[in-house]
Amino acid sequence: MATDSAWLAAAIALSRRTTGRTVPNPNVGCILIDSAGRVIGRGWTQPGGRPHAEAMALDEAGAAARGATAYVSLEPCAHESTRGPCCADLLIGAGVARVVIALTDPDPRTNGAGSARLRAAGIAVEAGLRADEARAAMAGFLTRQQHRRPAVTLKLAISLDGCIALADGTSQWITGAAARAHAHLERARHELILVGRGTIAADHPRLDVRLPGLADRAPRRCVLSQSGAAPEGWLAIERPEEIAGLPGDHLLIEGGAKTAAAFLEADLVDRLLLYRAPILIGGGKPCLTDIGLIDLTDAHGRWRLVDARTFAPDRLEVYERMRAG
Repeated sequence: MATDSAWLAAAIALSRRTTGRTVPNPNVGCILIDSAGRVIGRGWTQPGGRPHAEAMALDEAGAAARGATAYVSLEPCAHESTRGPCCADLLIGAGVARVVIALTDPDPRTNGAGSARLRAAGIAVEAGLRADEARAAMAGFLTRQQHRRPAVTLKLAISLDGCIALADGTSQWITGAAARAHAHLERARHELILVGRGTIAADHPRLDVRLPGLADRAPRRCVLSQSGAAPEGWLAIERPEEIAGLPGDHLLIEGGAKTAAAFLEADLVDRLLLYRAPILIGGGKPCLTDIGLIDLTDAHGRWRLVDARTFAPDRLEVYERMRAG
């Protein structure tokens, strides 16, 4: 069990390599281990959704895949596609002996059918180990499946007293270079990035990815605008609920306070990135406007801290929205 857990962790780590780049497919990771415990194949869903992780790992392993164990972050697909064969059939054809799956695929075309097909072919199947980690790694795909919208991350860079800018609107820079570099890495993991109309007017943000080797990972730019107006090349929505019609499974919100509050009031934020700088501003612009909270008791029990780290001198806290089911 300990070995299974470790190899599944490795498969989940591989899946994160293409977060935000595999739509319409989930970002899956797969690792193949032979009977001697050696890695013979690794794969992760490629940009655009093909080839799938299992196909990539099997191609690397070749004939050595016979008798091996496959560790996969998501149940191998079982439905036919014009884009390629289903992964359950690929694993059967390669002669793997065992498949360990972190999470069952919620797609109704595969849900349980992939595991059933493998078992019918005499392959041992185990599922459910490290399911929560796999769920977090594939949050965009799973949110689209369950809620018919992209997963939403709200990023806030604030002072110790909760400000995002001076009173005159000056906001460059609240946090230091290391924290800003991490924020750019987050951008690279999203297909979409959104700000409010006021942020565009005040800051003229580029919203690109300024990290070596990742410049081509810049997300598509969106604006929340009541008039529906947007700069050339931008997407526009008039209300937060309209994100359901946006392309992509991962949406990053970067500003400003009214836009952040609008998404929080609509309860459409799934993940919160809180970059906190060790500075005091006093009398500056608060990070949020009214979010519709009436009773203080309703503010409790909504957010769970899932990660915390330091980008000296700043601190990052990552929270996930706690939802029923």
